Amino acid sequence: MGMAAGGNDKFNSEINVTPMVDIMLVLLIIFMVVTPLLQSGVSVALPKDMRNPEEDKNIIKESSLVVAITKDNEYYVGKEKIDIGDLKDKVTKAMENKEPQDRIVYIKADVAANYGSVVEVINSIRQAGIDQIGLVADKKKGGGAAPAPAPAA
Repeated sequence: MGMAAGGNDKFNSEINVTPMVDIMLVLLIIFMVVTPLLQSGVSVALPKDMRNPEEDKNIIKESSLVVAITKDNEYYVGKEKIDIGDLKDKVTKAMENKEPQDRIVYIKADVAANYGSVVEVINSIRQAGIDQIGLVADKKKGGGAAPAPAPAA
């Protein structure tokens, strides 16, 4: 393993890996410094596989309060179309005679609904004094992938 010094005419068949290791270490350090700078926001571990949600039998009751948000960001309490400003009063009025364990509001939002609209609805419900909020999801039907949301116009 010694290094031959001098000028002989023999070929050296041993691979000198020292320059390659130096280059790899420099690249590793560069990637270690640059990678945290490329990430924006908070790192979140996203779910790989969605299982079907647990079914709550109270959603289909006549007495349950369901707030629906359409893809056009229209708001409905039951089947009645309302303005977002009136949601707090409507929820307060609907929940005033209910027992504390029955004071739950379900939110059904379209897959193409604006995320900010859902947050606005949740904030209005919380301002009405309701702490139990249920987000309604569809059951997975079959093994195929879910359809892609429509492109925003």
